[in-house]
Amino acid sequence: MKQVADFAAVASRRMIFDLPVCDLDWEDALTFVNELASLPVGQTSISFVNAHNMLVMLRDGSYREVLERNLVLPDGVGLDIASRVAHGEPFPANLNGTDFVPALLTFMERPKRIGLLGGRRSVVENAAERLRQHAPWHEFTVISDGFFDAQKSNAVTAEISRQKIDILIVGMGTPLQEKWVDEHVGPQHARLVLTVGALFDFVSGTVPRAPALVRALRSEWLFRLALEPNRLWRRYMLGVPLFLYQVARHQFGRKGRIDRMEVQQTRPRLMPPDKLAS
Repeated sequence: MKQVADFAAVASRRMIFDLPVCDLDWEDALTFVNELASLPVGQTSISFVNAHNMLVMLRDGSYREVLERNLVLPDGVGLDIASRVAHGEPFPANLNGTDFVPALLTFMERPKRIGLLGGRRSVVENAAERLRQHAPWHEFTVISDGFFDAQKSNAVTAEISRQKIDILIVGMGTPLQEKWVDEHVGPQHARLVLTVGALFDFVSGTVPRAPALVRALRSEWLFRLALEPNRLWRRYMLGVPLFLYQVARHQFGRKGRIDRMEVQQTRPRLMPPDKLAS
């Protein structure tokens, strides 16, 4: 498999909308991804999926296919709700990329060459500088902003190869970033790829994070909505009810499928005439 190293297949997962999502806690997730980054062969792409990403996946079959090839980590309270409904309990940890990636960089003791790709040039440059301060034993290189012409993708991947990157962090928005990585980035470019959405905006300080208490209450989405209502009102005011509807719809359909299977298993099988005892 191109995007996921064979070793990644042993990760503990649970199905959300028929997509396998890792259900590791923070320590296990950091240890596991650190081991993936240290593999001498293969490549793993990691996606952080929240309720909005799930809704995109439900209407975009090609995006689903990419996620099925990636290692998917749960991001946000929406995934916890879906997990409670489908599996009776929330995920062990909220492994959102904004917190997970900086934590992973400090968890990795061995120096890595890390490439940054995405966002506006000034934003990604500032993000790189702050990450250098955060984890100075790693080497951070800006590969490109996220507004390059799609026809110049080969030039971008050539730059990744030239820089001999170990880990590539891509922030170009969903589902563009996942599809672009799936099509253009292979094991020869980086052993580990993290698709991170708006991470560079947060790391650079361009967009402020919610206060710690708000994040602890799992209400950061409300803070972001208040901060950028014109851009995000549709995602949250319409997306949240739609996501809850899809959770209920999928669970009802799942129960229906299970009930039909149980009926089929308990229904007596009729033997063909030539098999009946004479």
